[in-house]
Amino acid sequence: MSALEDIQKYAPGASPAVVADMERAYALALQDPDARLVSYSDPAELALVRENFVKGKLGVAQSDAAIDEAIATVGDQIPGHKQRLTVYYLLAAHYGKLGVFGG
Repeated sequence: MSALEDIQKYAPGASPAVVADMERAYALALQDPDARLVSYSDPAELALVRENFVKGKLGVAQSDAAIDEAIATVGDQIPGHKQRLTVYYLLAAHYGKLGVFGG
């Protein structure tokens, strides 16, 4: 299943252009099969999502607790394996930051 197809299960109106830009931005990380998924059982990985993606890439300036709550909410929307681009797209949409990726 493509990243776009997975994202559209949770965000039916997802922009193919935004997803393509995200795929380009994270192409190196997505080459590693383990890096394609976000491990919600690993607190260190969730901290990296918060620090590197939400704060770093999206520029969100909320408290760690508020960001962690948003990350948990997105995780709750996605059953089973959580593809990284799906998590990132839903977080960017949550914060109104799809424009970071051309949306």
